[in-house]
Amino acid sequence: MTRHLLSIDDVSVADIHQLFETAAEMHDVQKREVKKLPALRGRTVINLFFEDSTRTRSSFEIAGKWLSADVINLSAKGSSTSKGESLRDTVLTVTAMGIDGLVMRHSASGAAHQVAGWLDIPVINAGDGTHEHPTQALLDGYTLTRRLGSLEGKHVAIVGDLTHSRVFRSNIKSLTKLGASVTAVAPPTLMPSGVGPWSEEAGFATSYDLDAVLPEADAVMMLRVQKERMSGGYFPSPREYTVGYGLTRQRLGTLKPGTPILHPGPMNRGLEIAADAADAADSLILDQVSAGVAVRMAVLYHLLAGEEAAQ
Repeated sequence: MTRHLLSIDDVSVADIHQLFETAAEMHDVQKREVKKLPALRGRTVINLFFEDSTRTRSSFEIAGKWLSADVINLSAKGSSTSKGESLRDTVLTVTAMGIDGLVMRHSASGAAHQVAGWLDIPVINAGDGTHEHPTQALLDGYTLTRRLGSLEGKHVAIVGDLTHSRVFRSNIKSLTKLGASVTAVAPPTLMPSGVGPWSEEAGFATSYDLDAVLPEADAVMMLRVQKERMSGGYFPSPREYTVGYGLTRQRLGTLKPGTPILHPGPMNRGLEIAADAADAADSLILDQVSAGVAVRMAVLYHLLAGEEAAQ
């Protein structure tokens, strides 16, 4: 792996498989009575979150603590940025305290790359604007491989608010690296600009017709409608969106038997996904949460411990 994890571009196919192998070992820790490994004892990791988060921040915190690191959570509301301090001064001040790794979420695309250029410690991108969310894509891929085995030749449908989704952008890269073919489904208003039908450059197929894609999918990933990032009328009404692009009870019946259903959360139940789908036997949504801790443990281990801990 590279020094930082800012994008799926930073990991090769071999790196991804190595992370998955480590994550599988880390997953076993969750079943233990004492959930502790000594790999990062004496290391300090700061979770610096400029956007609200429940799953990502808490899973990074648990991951660090189960590896015996000292983990400190900082939010924008509790930092000097709320008083007008620049991002550069904030991260330099924090890292001057002698920390060993920085996990950062920020509303600006490219913020993590910028910060990595200022620091000499590993930086992990926990989501930057509408750019990327690499650890989410890794845990999604890990969850799918545990269910389906190799993703080579598998067809994954990613459905929903693609325009605003950093999860979509990272998953396109990771799933195709793992050999899957991807079809992105969204209304025209939520399809990223410049993305058209299948092309070698895009690396994935697109469709406006969810009902045509679902029966052919080996896995379905529903994405949250990100109302907080929308400034205009991307669709007429929530009901219109659900009718056209929601994973409803009726659409569940069109899936091939055993087709896994994923959602990175948080879910808008009744909008992009029906309760029947979210709670279905083939839903892997809670598996994704569990996998998130294991994958983030693997990422922290390889970036902060590496060969030193393996000796």
